[in-house]
Amino acid sequence: MTSGKATAAGRPLGAVACGHPATAAAAEEVLSDGGNAFDAVLAAFFASCVAEPVLCSLGGGGFLLAQPDDADPVLYDFFVQTPRQRTPPEALDFYPIHADFGTATQEFHIGLGAMATPGAVRGIFAIHRDLASLPLPRLAAPAVRLAREGVTVRPIDAYLFSVVAPILTAEACSRSLFTGPSGALLGAGDTLRQEALADSLDALAGEGDALFYEGEMAQQLVALCRDGGGQLTAADLAGYRVMKRRPFSCRYRDAEVLTNPPPSCGGILIGFALHLLGQEDLGRLRPISEEHLLLMARIMELTNKARVEAHLEEASGEAEETAAAARLFDPALLRRYTDEVAGHAGFTRGTTHISVVDAAGNLAAMSLSNGEGCGRQLPGSGITLNNMLGEEDLNRGGFHRWPTDSRLSSMMAPTLARTTKGSLFAIGSGGSNRIRSAVLQVLTNLLDHGMELQAATEAPRLHLEGRLANLEGGLLDGGSELLARHGYEAIDWPKHNLFFGGVHGVARNGEGTLSAAGDPRRGGAARVVYG
Repeated sequence: MTSGKATAAGRPLGAVACGHPATAAAAEEVLSDGGNAFDAVLAAFFASCVAEPVLCSLGGGGFLLAQPDDADPVLYDFFVQTPRQRTPPEALDFYPIHADFGTATQEFHIGLGAMATPGAVRGIFAIHRDLASLPLPRLAAPAVRLAREGVTVRPIDAYLFSVVAPILTAEACSRSLFTGPSGALLGAGDTLRQEALADSLDALAGEGDALFYEGEMAQQLVALCRDGGGQLTAADLAGYRVMKRRPFSCRYRDAEVLTNPPPSCGGILIGFALHLLGQEDLGRLRPISEEHLLLMARIMELTNKARVEAHLEEASGEAEETAAAARLFDPALLRRYTDEVAGHAGFTRGTTHISVVDAAGNLAAMSLSNGEGCGRQLPGSGITLNNMLGEEDLNRGGFHRWPTDSRLSSMMAPTLARTTKGSLFAIGSGGSNRIRSAVLQVLTNLLDHGMELQAATEAPRLHLEGRLANLEGGLLDGGSELLARHGYEAIDWPKHNLFFGGVHGVARNGEGTLSAAGDPRRGGAARVVYG
């Protein structure tokens, strides 16, 4: 992990935490050029498409939780949208592959039939129009340069390439990018160059989002789907809209916590868990203790049960998901689950996160996903296309049963917190259904245990699904045996692993001191920038 703290001489301009040093460098360059937090997060987004190509793409979508220094917070939802019409499954390019993580394998579905309407490009332009201060070509410039010059593949990148090798090598355009002359996947130390993506970034920054949604790129995408077993039409692309939503807000200890609202479910599940934890004096427990581990396991178990009872598992479409969220916070249900807590001892998804704070106190938490990619690129563009309709976690009712023309729900949960002492935090994580447990544990480390941001991020984690508990190495000696005695099936992980998410966060304390921490589980990078 890399981390940053305000210890150097000079005037602090801002801080950034994200998934790659090149992503952080783009944000640093823009902050040094006078940009605000929102300029920096956009520059970092562009760079992440180049440096983190498995996790982030112009062909995907995401969310920005923005807290301007002088305005109300707002959630920009530019996640993917389902097609306006379903194509019969037998006519789709839609098929399974298996990703091998070493410890476990996971099935993903790819092909053009797995692609939903991308929202990333339109989201970037909406955010720039509302919040940024520098021209968009200036914000894209670091990414364009990086794509042309190339980015060095790190060991963690090489590992991720190997995990999703069946996707990266599914078709010729992608295969030519991610393999060398011998046909082997690029490995640590190799250089990944993306000339076509550089041209696309340059063109979009100069011409605007209409190029992607109505112009030449749109026409290419529609033709690709029509001829290759996809589902998107010109109406899907032209009709895509960015949604601005009021963030979900809750009180926890001495802080106001803001996160992703419905129709996405990750944020409200974090809010539900915080409500249950709020009834306990978590601060009295050592963060590595039997009582603490059992309490966190119980909270996660009850959150999963409440998710099912509120029918979040079955909800499809914005209206149903919003109604399910209301049921989750019904006083009677909350009271019953709070009573259940009382008396009890106390496969990665293609997701990345960027957090930025500037000296003025503007906060930006942006979570981004391309699924794993559908195995196809927009021809000649270098833009990898998403496979969100092939994501089991986003299609709980079964594949090909999604409501038409509807925003997909997501576990992504960009999160902000502000304490009564004036401290500000912006955090978020990748990791599919591990996002909520990762963000929850970092929040409690910060707000209950008073950890510094770096320590709060590095602390080992627990993740529970049903009665299956995953314990990260160093969490608690004998922790798996303890949970087994309480009826859980426990799996020990020997060390930090990207399975447990990748929380990248920034902070500004009441005196204005800035800090940042990138999660080592996902090659995190962090910098405090001085002028």
